[in-house]
Amino acid sequence: KEQSSQRDPTKIANFFRCPSVLLVLMTSVSCRKSFDTSNDNEESDSMHKNSLHMKSGGSTMAVTEPKAGLPDTVKLLIGAGGIYGAFLYYGSLQEDVFRYVAADGGKFTEAWFLQVLEALANVVIGFLGMQLNGPTKGIPLKMFGISGAAQVSAKACTSLALANGLSFPVATLAKSGKMAPVMAGSLLLGGASYSVREYLQVAAIIGGTAVVSMGKKKGGSQTNSALGVFYIVLSLALDGVTAGFQKKLKVETAKAGVKPKPYDFMFYTNLFMLLTALPIALCTGQLFGGSAYLIANPEIMTKVMKFAACSAFGQSFIFYTISHFDPLVLSTVTTTRKIFSVLLSIFLKGHSLSSTGWLGICMACSGILSEMQSKLTGKKNHVH
Repeated sequence: KEQSSQRDPTKIANFFRCPSVLLVLMTSVSCRKSFDTSNDNEESDSMHKNSLHMKSGGSTMAVTEPKAGLPDTVKLLIGAGGIYGAFLYYGSLQEDVFRYVAADGGKFTEAWFLQVLEALANVVIGFLGMQLNGPTKGIPLKMFGISGAAQVSAKACTSLALANGLSFPVATLAKSGKMAPVMAGSLLLGGASYSVREYLQVAAIIGGTAVVSMGKKKGGSQTNSALGVFYIVLSLALDGVTAGFQKKLKVETAKAGVKPKPYDFMFYTNLFMLLTALPIALCTGQLFGGSAYLIANPEIMTKVMKFAACSAFGQSFIFYTISHFDPLVLSTVTTTRKIFSVLLSIFLKGHSLSSTGWLGICMACSGILSEMQSKLTGKKNHVH
């Protein structure tokens, strides 16, 4: 046969997609796509369709590679399911921690110490996940620092509200109104705009949760409730600031030409949360006071450790979700979870709800389901 300088026409370059699933006690799913050529074994990520043309005689055969990654619907279900599972238990434990009364009548009030433990657990899980998935280089850290500081402050204020007598259902319902400050923060700091439908959805959720709050039957007086209300309002304001800086963070990373992975978000955000909470806990004496309380009360220590673990697993899903969707989507999911947390608290912790409260839940759920439906069907009204 006549020799030719051309390559063997039967040689096939195989394109394949390999999902890499990091499962830290069922905490996260992240997908990566790579392809291997027979000449250079290079790997590269892509979100577009590719075609491989192979010449055989005079004909050309095209092999089209499917779109990389999971569909948005599946991604949202993964994120929402993980958030529900981890944070429903998280909320139950949080209520138990702040309702606990020691034998000497003392109560756990060290909110900043609790944030140190929670952030530390998240830093550990975030670091492990980041190393297994591969850290992203060149990430601008300034916005991570600001966002982390605002976020840990919001969480600490929620804990302080509970520590100062605000009941868990009321505090949780109030936090369900965070969609309003999230939108305000995104509008002012993130340069976003929203459709009329989204404003109506937010109004339905906020109005519904307010009705639920008014429809709650109070089982007893709440001491220091005024201070508790102050802390929860401050927490909502900080939620809005956090959301705005999270949007700016995405802009900054895009300008730097990098795309942080979910565990990059988790590690760096919680690292700055830890660096914020630790000095505050030290200066206020909560670090040593909280440690002494846990040592003296092993029962509450177990609950606090579980609380921190649930936060780490749940935040894996939070940062997975926020890395793929707008902050309003995350707020919608967490608001849904808060309603379920309220229901669990009502049925399991001795609270009760009137018929007016159930009407409010229907109102809130209608707004939430409308937002979820628009995201699941891909009909996004959000304008960046």
